[in-house]
Amino acid sequence: MKFSISSAGLFSHLQAISRVIGSKNAQLPILDNFLFKIDEKVLTVTASDLDTTLITQIELEQVEGNGSVALSAKYLLEILKEFSDQPLEFVINDENLSVTIKSQNGSYNFIGTPGDEFPKVPKLKDNAKSITYSASHLGSGLSKALFATGNDDLRPVMSGVYFDITPDSSIFVGSDGHKLVRVKNLATKGSQTLNEDGSYEPAAFILPKKPANLLKNILAKESDSVHVSFDDRNVYFKLSNYEMVCRQIEGNYPKYNSVIPVNSPNQPYNPFKAVVDRVSMLNVLKRVSVFASQASQLVKLDFADNELKISAQDIDFSISAQESLSCMYQDEPMSIGFKALFLMEILSNIDSNEVVIELTAPYSAALVLPLEPNEMEDILMLITPIMLD
Repeated sequence: MKFSISSAGLFSHLQAISRVIGSKNAQLPILDNFLFKIDEKVLTVTASDLDTTLITQIELEQVEGNGSVALSAKYLLEILKEFSDQPLEFVINDENLSVTIKSQNGSYNFIGTPGDEFPKVPKLKDNAKSITYSASHLGSGLSKALFATGNDDLRPVMSGVYFDITPDSSIFVGSDGHKLVRVKNLATKGSQTLNEDGSYEPAAFILPKKPANLLKNILAKESDSVHVSFDDRNVYFKLSNYEMVCRQIEGNYPKYNSVIPVNSPNQPYNPFKAVVDRVSMLNVLKRVSVFASQASQLVKLDFADNELKISAQDIDFSISAQESLSCMYQDEPMSIGFKALFLMEILSNIDSNEVVIELTAPYSAALVLPLEPNEMEDILMLITPIMLD
């Protein structure tokens, strides 16, 4: 096989998919490689860690022969990142798999591995469901929900982003038990089968954190639509130049709607509401939280008479801080405590200039919502309090 390709173009594609390669592949060293496969004038490059597989395709102009070979990811990335943009010629001996990369001023030689040793890409079942997102909507939903996912090995279902696809919307959920994010995309709707009792066949899956991060990074450069297919085991994402197949997290995701307060005849919800400048509040939290207890990271919020006072103290080191900022709040005075990091993460992941903070009691979860509504994206963030002394 022989083909020519731009060094910068190849490096961009390889760098994007290389993040899937694990750091420890002693039991299956073939996973330290990229699988190069040439069919006609298309170069398909695959990287995998068994649970997640990333595939990219590159159109070639000058190519001779077809076939496949696994090439060292380390060698290729280390070489390519040092090149200025220039044409490279790959010459691969089909018999002994010796590889020569020819540049303008030199050549590089190493040995490849038979391509048929590379793990096969999983196939979805015939009954797989599908949905199509715009790249911007999928990227936005993932970005806003991903930070709220957990890291608890005892609750693996909480360590991924939950896709809940309904006939009215597509919902992204992330939660670690202390904070919860629900991003409802109203522009993308599912097409579930209607059952005889009037209910819809559920369509949902849990995307693990690693492939979610990989996908988020790729989507930042995408502008076309993204086709998503999934069965009860795997999820497949088809982008313009990339494909990703990954294992779902198995298990039942908690009923997230049950912890979100709603106004109903049996459960009236009449919260106290504060409207605060998001950036100002975030900056105050960054300053005041320096003086919070290292163990609890507790910051106290006091709402009263159009003013929000944020304070923190660490009794062990005899330090404290407090700062006030104006807000719109005309309900009864309320004091509530939160973990500073969680509250700052929430404020950092809302695009609105001002946020609405809904409170019911010092021991009840608070809602943080953007003041400026988005017609196509309904965002709700929930944070549980820390009890004050």
